[in-house]
Amino acid sequence: MAKLECVTTLEGHVDRAWCVAWNPSGTLLASCGGDKTIKIWGQEGENWVCKTVLTEGHQRTVRKISWSPCGNYIASASFDATVAVWSRKEGDFECIATLEGHENEVKSVAWSVSGSLLATCSRDKSVWIWEVTEDEDFECASVLSSHTQDVKHVTWNPIKEVLASCSYDDTIKMFKEEIDDWTCFATLESHQSTVWKICFDQSGSRLASCSDDKTIKIWQEYLPDNQEGVVTTGNNATWKCVCTISGYHDRVIYDIDWSHLNGLLVSSSGDDSIKVFKETDGSDKNAPSFTPMCSVNKAHSQDVNSVVWNPKVEGLLASCSDDGDIKIWKYICTDE
Repeated sequence: MAKLECVTTLEGHVDRAWCVAWNPSGTLLASCGGDKTIKIWGQEGENWVCKTVLTEGHQRTVRKISWSPCGNYIASASFDATVAVWSRKEGDFECIATLEGHENEVKSVAWSVSGSLLATCSRDKSVWIWEVTEDEDFECASVLSSHTQDVKHVTWNPIKEVLASCSYDDTIKMFKEEIDDWTCFATLESHQSTVWKICFDQSGSRLASCSDDKTIKIWQEYLPDNQEGVVTTGNNATWKCVCTISGYHDRVIYDIDWSHLNGLLVSSSGDDSIKVFKETDGSDKNAPSFTPMCSVNKAHSQDVNSVVWNPKVEGLLASCSDDGDIKIWKYICTDE
């Protein structure tokens, strides 16, 4: 069927590595971890090397990093309850802002597709939306308190300014701006335990989620007056779970990413494995099925915390782990 081949292993973090993120052009990889640093990796010839280490932004673990759509900024979320924003000028990164307001650890940060909004979430159960001004100021536009527990992740729809969040309370929430404020218009319930990560497909009309319950769920958007007759309220879409992928991971599934180049879905887990799934050819969009394409059972020596597809190079994948290592993988079809 297919295989994942390890291209290289990057060593540099002296504590667990929490997150990896490609820049929009796919030429740089950022990683962050328990050592309070952010590392920027890039290619020199055939080799991947650490080009920059950002050390001055945070006092505790850096949990998540996110590149702006233009590629000139990185936002980093930390257990020190702050978010740092880094500006890239002539190849160097400078911390230009520290966003404060969350009461506890900030778990995730994400830029909207336009780059004009930044979302953050925290153990304090809240989601914050920040407006980005032209002169690089960040103003809090809304504080959303819809979740009842620690909020693990936030992500923006790639097509429109709709925000999704997931939580220790087992739910996923959808937010949009209505009459000068942000409101929760949908709560997605199906997981039986903590939802760790969510990601949209390229169209923005599907969402994938992964959980402590060892399942991956696929959610489909149904707009008002949809052909399928799914009930909607007002002008809001209804999101419905149309598929559950289970039985492949032995422990909590920490991360998931949906390739916008080829539609492949990758997951990583506390069972130290990475698995790749593909929607079955001819699948009904209202009841799809997904086929496992390949698996690396000992992808890292400890929990695999993050996996992400390169946005420009089809089949290129990065992962990181509690073992502190960053790995770059190539997805190769073996049945051609």
